[in-house]
Amino acid sequence: MTKKLEGISFFERYLTLWVAICIVAGIAVGKLLPDVPATLEKFEYANVSLPIAVLIWIMIYPMMLKIDFTSVVNAVKMPKGLTVTLVVNWFIKPFTMFGIAWLFFHYLFSAWIPANLATEYVAGAVLLGVAPCTAMVFVWSHLTKGNPAYTLVQVAINDLIIIVAFIPLASFLLGIGGISIPWDTLVLSVVLFVVIPLALAMITRRSIIAHKGVDYLENVFIKKFHSITIIGLLLTLVIIFAFQGDKILQSPFNIALIAVPLIIQTFLIFFIAYGWAYKWKLPHNIAAPAAMIGASNFFELAVAVAIVLFGLNSGATLATVVGVLVEVPVMLALVKIANRTRGYFVNR
Repeated sequence: MTKKLEGISFFERYLTLWVAICIVAGIAVGKLLPDVPATLEKFEYANVSLPIAVLIWIMIYPMMLKIDFTSVVNAVKMPKGLTVTLVVNWFIKPFTMFGIAWLFFHYLFSAWIPANLATEYVAGAVLLGVAPCTAMVFVWSHLTKGNPAYTLVQVAINDLIIIVAFIPLASFLLGIGGISIPWDTLVLSVVLFVVIPLALAMITRRSIIAHKGVDYLENVFIKKFHSITIIGLLLTLVIIFAFQGDKILQSPFNIALIAVPLIIQTFLIFFIAYGWAYKWKLPHNIAAPAAMIGASNFFELAVAVAIVLFGLNSGATLATVVGVLVEVPVMLALVKIANRTRGYFVNR
């Protein structure tokens, strides 16, 4: 097992544990130091929590640095793999996420979840569903011996698509769910948490490469941000749960209820993409990352948008954070499945 996990860092490997610790720490801060969330609540502009915005940028910017957008020109060399990825990510996953979340929260779990809270949970699930993974997928691809060039291309293209597709898809699905979303707020979220860090990352990449080369960028500069990114994520979760504390203490069972449809959705999307890749006779090093990017989520973006749209103490924000909680163990299970089924893709 250690050998299989060599591409994942200590913090990433135990991310679920750190999230659990942050839940406890955040709830403790909210209950024992109520002045902390009260003070943080004052630093807000246009429905955006400035402390959270800074932490989100700390998380997202280093991820964007990893992406070489000039690799998009190589997409024509891998049309089938990209077709699987893009169709699953943008024409299947958002709608299955909405359908599964609506079924569980409004019907199967209606005895435990009030209707208004169920609607908020669906909103959080939708935000996860319309944000395909752009960072951790590099780790999942590495652990399944995926084609690194293909992974780079698919991440770059998905990031570009997020800029134009995230807003209309999220708005449409949230609208179906009975949630009225102001477009200006949704646009602000995408500009703040995708466009700006993406533009800064592209400028930084070009500047660093021009002065010190690609090797320095990838093996020295980007690695400087790794610990900062994890710290940013964990601090964000502490703040979120400082606001969510009362809700968690009143109904801790809800965490498990939220996790159920998110886990089912993850496995479903993985097997749709993986099975399609198998039917199309794609090699395993293309099939595995194609399935992984659809199964995992850009949870940093989903959390950020949920906070902007619904607030730190909303059910939607809680649902996106549960997405963080289940992401690593579920994806590691899928990595194991992908590695064990490698033989079915031999000689392709």
